[in-house]
Amino acid sequence: MIFRLLACLFALSLTTAFAQTAGVKPAGAPTSRATFAGGCFWCMEPPFDQIDGVVSTTSGYIGGRTKNPGYQEVSSGGTGHTEAVQVVFDPNKVTYAKLLEVFWRNIDPTVKDQQFCDIGSQYRTGIFYYSDEQKREAEASRAQLEKTKPFKAAIVTEITAAGEFYPAEEYHQDYYLKNPIRYKFYRASCGRDARLKQLWGAAPGEAK
Repeated sequence: MIFRLLACLFALSLTTAFAQTAGVKPAGAPTSRATFAGGCFWCMEPPFDQIDGVVSTTSGYIGGRTKNPGYQEVSSGGTGHTEAVQVVFDPNKVTYAKLLEVFWRNIDPTVKDQQFCDIGSQYRTGIFYYSDEQKREAEASRAQLEKTKPFKAAIVTEITAAGEFYPAEEYHQDYYLKNPIRYKFYRASCGRDARLKQLWGAAPGEAK
């Protein structure tokens, strides 16, 4: 967590303008939304951003007790929220099932209230559904994964009805694009990629 706090302090001092694109979608586009919690929201935006059919990703907070929480409140663990990313997507181009697949392979679903070096309920993993159909697909996806997972530990990721989603502060949005060096340093220092490879194996095209 210390790596993130240092990076956040630096980001707050930046004065360079960066146009936020999160949440913007073409007029009239048929879109749906999905919300996933996978630990650090900085790290959950890139896997979805590269998918054809994803219109936008927004880092934010969900699953808590207080209204309009800020990063300092959430990161202290006092609000009940977890860091999450809300994905706006075109269901004619990408399915919810595909988003679920991407989600699972970018988290460690075997630990409670922790992701990699970040510890606390604010880093718990979860799927937050917006309809009965999303709930059904999410539960089916988890059940299938229990049967086919390449690791022995049980899956503890929660599946919960989505409550209010609060976008995070501007400096958190597209952090991996605004601060690529610091993002890569944090990701490596936190052991995220090493643990993902241990759980899921090498990604397609990646050296084993």
